[in-house]
Amino acid sequence: MSGMSRRRITSKELAKLAGVSSATISRAFSPDSRIGSATRDRILAVAREHGYQPNAIARSLNNQRSRLVALVVNAIGNPCEAEEQQLLVHRLQARQLLPIILCCADHSDRLQLMRLASTYQVDHVVVFSDMVSMQDAVDIFHTTKPIIVSFEPLDNENVSSIRIDGAEAADEIIDKIVRDGKKRFAYLSGTNSSWIDKLRRRWFADALTKRGLAFEAQAFGDYSYDSGFKEAVLLLHRDKVDAIICGNDVMAIGARDAARRVLGKNTPDDIAIVGQDGIAMAAWDCNDLTTLSLDHVAFIDAVVELIERHDAEVEGPHSITLTCTARWGSTA
Repeated sequence: MSGMSRRRITSKELAKLAGVSSATISRAFSPDSRIGSATRDRILAVAREHGYQPNAIARSLNNQRSRLVALVVNAIGNPCEAEEQQLLVHRLQARQLLPIILCCADHSDRLQLMRLASTYQVDHVVVFSDMVSMQDAVDIFHTTKPIIVSFEPLDNENVSSIRIDGAEAADEIIDKIVRDGKKRFAYLSGTNSSWIDKLRRRWFADALTKRGLAFEAQAFGDYSYDSGFKEAVLLLHRDKVDAIICGNDVMAIGARDAARRVLGKNTPDDIAIVGQDGIAMAAWDCNDLTTLSLDHVAFIDAVVELIERHDAEVEGPHSITLTCTARWGSTA
């Protein structure tokens, strides 16, 4: 026993010790395999006694499943992405699926990052990041069917997508702000190259057009609080706007603080400020932000549903559309 514990025993050796076949050993360590609980418990007890650990990577080569899910994200620190990713990680783990998180924001060679992840034979890839080429992701993860949530949906039979529709909620928000007397609107973008950001801007621009108005000014932040604060100061000094639509909630909170602390303006009387995302922080009493909100639980439900459709090999491509709602706070 002491000599055996110094090295890893093989599954064949464990099978001999437990008096079962190698196939039974494999089933004992597969969460979704059919095996009697007494047999599984006995095998696990012998495995613990002899220090046996299954090799998941080797097993994946045999059954063609790694149980790995690559999540291609911009950053973990962004509050909206962090909330969504935590929900998704919990949902994946409940299904015995393990996430590999690829953070693109501060990585110079994003293609190499994706290539590295693809060598692990991931079962699924979910692309949240808008910092990588979707075609590159499709080419690199060619053995699986990507799910995209941050891109204009592709006409590709191997790509499933989640579409977001916020047009009606944006119209509702603009309608109230205009009825409250606001006329000079500005848009604070997050990332100029982002398709999602352009889509969000268009929802509000179309609502303004219906009322004979348009964005009179635009600024570019980076989705951070600091950029929201700084760009709002410049906008309010330069363009005398009385309403700012922001590309996300964090920038909107920065813009609100800038208006109050630097320029002494009150929301919504002097200036209306609107965010987008509907993160938990937006609803805090100290923020109480009016925002174009997406139900994050429904969003992650949709991601998991697409993963399950792919697992079941249901013919695709698949597309799920989610609708945003207006969450009213004290800023508009």
